[in-house]
Amino acid sequence: MASEGINENDNPAIIEGPDEAMVVDLKPADDGLEGSFIWKLNDFSKIKNRMHYSEPFNVAGFSWRVLMFPKGNNTSHLSLYLDVANSSELPYNWSRYAHFKLVIKSQFDEKYDVVKDANHHFNARESDWGFTQFMLLNDLHDQHKGFIVNDQVNIHAFVTVKKLDNTFYMYDSKKETGFVGLKNQGATCYMNSLLQTLFHIPYFRKAVYHMPTTEEDVASTNIPLALQSLFYKVQFHDQSVATKDLTRSFGWDANDSFMQHDVQELNRVLCDKLEEKMKSTTVEGTIQHLFEGHIVNYIECMNVEYKSTRKEPFLDLQLDVKGCKDIYDSFDKYVEIEELAGDNKYRAEGHGLQDAKKGVLFQDFPPVLELQLKRFEYDFQRDSMVKINERYEFPQLLDLDVGNHKYLNADADKSVRNLYELHSVLVHSGGVHGGHYYAFVRPTLEGQWYKFDDERVTKETEAKATEDQFGGEDENPHPGINNPPTFKYTKSSNAYMLVYIRKEDTDRIMCPVTNDDIALHLQQRFKREQEEKERKKKDKSEAHLFTILKVARDADFKLQIGTETYFDLVEHDKVKTFRVRKETPFGKFKEQVAEELGIPVQCQRYWQWAKRQNHTYRPNRPILPAEDSLTVLQVKEQASTHAKNTGMDLKLYLEEYYGPDNIPRPLPLINKGDILLFFKLYDPATSTLSYVGKMFANMNARMMDLTEDINRMAGFPAQEELLLFEEIKFEPNVMCETIDRRTTLSRCQLEDGDIICFQKNTSAEDQIAFSHKSVPDFLEYIRHRQVVHFRRLDKPKDDDITLELSKQHTYEEVTAKLAAQLELSDPALLRLTAHNGYSQQPRPQPFKHYSVERLHDMLVHCHQQMSDILYYEILDIPLPELERLKILKVAFHNHKTEQVEEQQVRLPKESCVEDVLTTFREKMGGGDLVPEGRELRMLEVCYSRIYKVFQANEKIEAINDQYWTLRVEEVPQEERDMAPTDRLINMYHFSRDTSHNAVVHNFGEPFFLRVAETETLGEVKIRIRAKLEITEEEFAKWKFAFVALGRPEYLADSDTITDRFAISKREWGGQWENYLGLEHEDKEKRRPASNHNTRYNYEKPVKIHG
Repeated sequence: MASEGINENDNPAIIEGPDEAMVVDLKPADDGLEGSFIWKLNDFSKIKNRMHYSEPFNVAGFSWRVLMFPKGNNTSHLSLYLDVANSSELPYNWSRYAHFKLVIKSQFDEKYDVVKDANHHFNARESDWGFTQFMLLNDLHDQHKGFIVNDQVNIHAFVTVKKLDNTFYMYDSKKETGFVGLKNQGATCYMNSLLQTLFHIPYFRKAVYHMPTTEEDVASTNIPLALQSLFYKVQFHDQSVATKDLTRSFGWDANDSFMQHDVQELNRVLCDKLEEKMKSTTVEGTIQHLFEGHIVNYIECMNVEYKSTRKEPFLDLQLDVKGCKDIYDSFDKYVEIEELAGDNKYRAEGHGLQDAKKGVLFQDFPPVLELQLKRFEYDFQRDSMVKINERYEFPQLLDLDVGNHKYLNADADKSVRNLYELHSVLVHSGGVHGGHYYAFVRPTLEGQWYKFDDERVTKETEAKATEDQFGGEDENPHPGINNPPTFKYTKSSNAYMLVYIRKEDTDRIMCPVTNDDIALHLQQRFKREQEEKERKKKDKSEAHLFTILKVARDADFKLQIGTETYFDLVEHDKVKTFRVRKETPFGKFKEQVAEELGIPVQCQRYWQWAKRQNHTYRPNRPILPAEDSLTVLQVKEQASTHAKNTGMDLKLYLEEYYGPDNIPRPLPLINKGDILLFFKLYDPATSTLSYVGKMFANMNARMMDLTEDINRMAGFPAQEELLLFEEIKFEPNVMCETIDRRTTLSRCQLEDGDIICFQKNTSAEDQIAFSHKSVPDFLEYIRHRQVVHFRRLDKPKDDDITLELSKQHTYEEVTAKLAAQLELSDPALLRLTAHNGYSQQPRPQPFKHYSVERLHDMLVHCHQQMSDILYYEILDIPLPELERLKILKVAFHNHKTEQVEEQQVRLPKESCVEDVLTTFREKMGGGDLVPEGRELRMLEVCYSRIYKVFQANEKIEAINDQYWTLRVEEVPQEERDMAPTDRLINMYHFSRDTSHNAVVHNFGEPFFLRVAETETLGEVKIRIRAKLEITEEEFAKWKFAFVALGRPEYLADSDTITDRFAISKREWGGQWENYLGLEHEDKEKRRPASNHNTRYNYEKPVKIHG
């Protein structure tokens, strides 16, 4: 479907397939074309492919599609991306800039919808973009949230393709606005918006510049220097500024840069860290001076003379958004008085229980007032976080002296005028599971607003920076057939944090910041860094004019062999490099080397390196004096032709000879039939390898003829007996073969550049003490050597033990070496777990005994990438014995349904549920909880509902306690005495949110209750209250309903309960969808622990380690 010419009255395109249905609606946007797309994905559970694409849909002449990884893209999250469907068919230089939003719709309640949006410049290199961690797979499959209903998933995509001309790509933020942006490292927009806000508080910026740093400090490990450098570049440079040095100084790795955090949390952690760094310096107290105010908590008795007060500091204020029209409403709510009366009286010292009023007032406000708007709240009814998108207004001028100083404490200083001007608005666009942050800032508090959106800075109107960020609903700006003009949508972009500056402090806070505020050594340092950056930029732009020559020498071989490298001769990236114009004659290059290294031209001979078929690099062919007239480019091309050297750089070996006086000598002629050999010495006593030199040898000579010369190079007696080996290759396996001393070099098939390794021929007795007896043994060890960092499983971020092991070590050898280091007598008590390179956490399941053969297999993760981390735990019984057992975590509940104890039960896998109950009874030790002879049962509970009662003879091997809660309880006497006509009915606690489709939410502990055939609700209520021991006053607030398929039917006290339940006594409550519901408020007010956690589930807060 072509996008050109489509107007708002066109019908949407509907694409029907056998399993999926799509609806596409195109509408013109202000600066491009907007398309919305609905993907109704049926038979979701039957999708077997790792990647699953939607049908293509057209927006702005491009064919788009949604790409989904149903089981996650190497993560425990559903992965979702927008993809250009026909990218492989487009011209080489195609590109398109688009803003897109992807939504997983809840079919129960739109508040559950998972929404994420992004901007991306789509091109041939990056034709898809999106979210690897779109939403947790556990959340997707949560049946109470309605993402999957009747095996169908609904995905909505909204795409706005921008009509951009060259001005977009040529846009210069500095030129257009006078400001520059900050580069986004992946998901650091939240940090960028905060840094821009802090930068534009000049007093803060000046204090940062005055933090003491030295020439020796390194920005990537020093927070003050990193922040100084970043602020300097933002202030004086013309291009957007990178933040990598700053995040590295925080101690963050690449994963942190791709993990979005909360602006408020980062603000507090950063200010705490800067406050710590500012101590004992000239800027100590800056954070408090700028941002710190004080509140007074008070409790005042109404009938006696008694008042308790407590003064507390604050750096920011969290203001309620829900239920508040504007900031003043929030402040009114903040200082709202709570009455302590009735059962909630206050115990006043010396006066006993008294009626009192409790509240908060402000002692003083700070010069810079940071207001965190509580846009995100935990919804206890839904058991999830939700974003509050309600309309919430904030003024440009905020007067906190309103109402005759009603927000201030009685003894507060009323002479301070608390009138504030709006300085910046930090905005969050998106939903609870992710989104995008940017900031609107008014740098001078006068006139122009600017939008700081990562790298891009633009001028914005006052309305755009303020009113448009109030949130709430708005009418559809692009009406069409699917969305009529009257359709309203909830805006997902709204203010999240506000910064106000007190008017009477404006001159002091908004002071000018000049070069004089920046230490001279910092100016010089930043200038040098900029010059180096400009030089590199110039070099890059002129790179096509130059060739890089990497020149290796014998000194490099001596330095690297045995320390940095063991195979071949040198790592070329660590040798001297020369940047030479391509047209330079090679003879002129020799003169440059002579000048820089002090080696006369006549003492230089160069060899070209060649990459052999076995993937080794060796000097291959000398460059003859006749070739000095060739240009460097010609020599490089010649090297590529003759030596099959396809690298970008020209690699050379500089052959040189020195006399006894260590002065370079002219080079010897290369006789016909001579080859250049290199020699490495291996010492088995110390397991060391070193480079000892080179020599020319005739092809017809025998190795024994070279023995004296080799011994002389090694410093051995002339007749020392040697073992000789040829180092052939090391990938994929080490090949180092013995050389027969009586064989000629020609018969040994030696050639220029070959490496001879040798060692003394020691006695069998001496060899007993050697770890690696020969050169091949040693090289084999080096090839498989691996340093492993072991961490305790309960402290997964802390390196505990580091060991040098072999990748060929077996599981038993690894645990034996680790046990020795831990001084643990039995290695079988150790259990190891692999490292997940994506989450940087332990994998959910440990290794099973004998499940991996070698250390190499333990360290390999996705795509054959290697890790160097393993986690360990010390068991109380040997691992083989433990793995023959089934481990269950079982909770015991008393007659009031309260959990009183949790036990870990370990039994042979062939055991039955009866064995669990017997073991549990023994562990509990009888007593009041489990009296002798009482019958126990085990239940399977999930989401506050009973799903199963286990039979006593049921095998335990298939029971899963990671996804279900196992509960043991005594079978009440009334159930044991049930009459044939009695019913055993499920009793579940629930609440309803009437504002959201009256969805039923279960909570608390479910239980069974015996109900007689003629028993009414009124009679049952008496027994329920007695069982749960609820006060009469509280119980009076409860409602009771028959609930079927999530729909409650409220009952009267006169209703007969069993009329609603057509089930028999032995069906244990029948279908779990039908139950007697106890509706009341969830007093716990806490988030219940998820039953769907993996074995180790770590939340990652913002941390700054520097």
